[in-house]
Amino acid sequence: MKLKKLILLFSLISFFTFAQNSESEPKGEPHFKVFWNYNYDFSDDVTQTSTFELDRVYLGYKYKFNDNVSAKITYDVGKNDSGSNYTAFVKIAQLDYKLNTKVKLSLGMIGGKQFNDQEKVWGYRYIYKTLQDENKFGSSADLGVNAEIKLSDKLTTNIFALNGEGYKNPQDADGNQRIGFNLIYAVSNSVNLKFYYDTQSSANSESLNNIGLFAGYKVGDYSIGAEYNKMENGTTYKTPIDNHNLDGISIYNRYSINDKYEVFARFDQISSNTLDGATNSWNYDEDGSLIIIGTQYKANDGVKFSLNARSFSYENLDSINLFEVFFNVEFKL
Repeated sequence: MKLKKLILLFSLISFFTFAQNSESEPKGEPHFKVFWNYNYDFSDDVTQTSTFELDRVYLGYKYKFNDNVSAKITYDVGKNDSGSNYTAFVKIAQLDYKLNTKVKLSLGMIGGKQFNDQEKVWGYRYIYKTLQDENKFGSSADLGVNAEIKLSDKLTTNIFALNGEGYKNPQDADGNQRIGFNLIYAVSNSVNLKFYYDTQSSANSESLNNIGLFAGYKVGDYSIGAEYNKMENGTTYKTPIDNHNLDGISIYNRYSINDKYEVFARFDQISSNTLDGATNSWNYDEDGSLIIIGTQYKANDGVKFSLNARSFSYENLDSINLFEVFFNVEFKL
């Protein structure tokens, strides 16, 4: 609670007392991003084997007031839990304020700091989400405040307080915020390490906690990332329940053949703990391992195509394993 109060106090003092001048001219620009795919399902006993999908449409606008103050808003148009295929949500409504060369404050509906660095190294969000995003360890955006602090040339931290329910959901009735931090250490120009932790109190269970470790390596045309993540006392980031834990590992790499073509591969494994008196883990029907292999063609900076195959093998041997082939397209401004 002390950390949350300090963050909120820091943000209020900064915004109302910090004055700055800038010679840069205000400027803004619209942006959009679209994820489209065609996929064929080779799994046994499936009804819908072939389909076209429009996974995501992002529409937004960025505006730079001066060198220190900027804002952006992004609408996320996609599926929701109510069954509508295309519903628009405000995903980002963020104000960024550079207090000095070492501190940047962000508030509003802000981008999350849990798996954003992993997503950059993975590099293919339009094909598949990161492990934490896909398995609901956390949300990619939420209402709150974040302070990004450059502690040294090599070490950066983010300290945040968020509602905790994500950008598609209102805050829960008990009003407990999710608070946490990360540490990002640039070992060299090629190697980055990251530690992440957050916690959120719950009225009906123990605090829901997330712990994450990540290492990324890039040299020349080759890059690789590896991460380990653990969620304690929750089946998802917005459904706390005692003693229900999820563990996940993800390893992904890619190689650029030239300026146009890349090849990539990824392996995920998700597992859960076994409760007292139970025979199988609580998430037994969903636990398992994912493999993705594919290639990407970059037509230009705004258009990408990918042909890829993915399989999921369930821990439950009675479940039917999945095998699908996708043709994915991303186009953006």
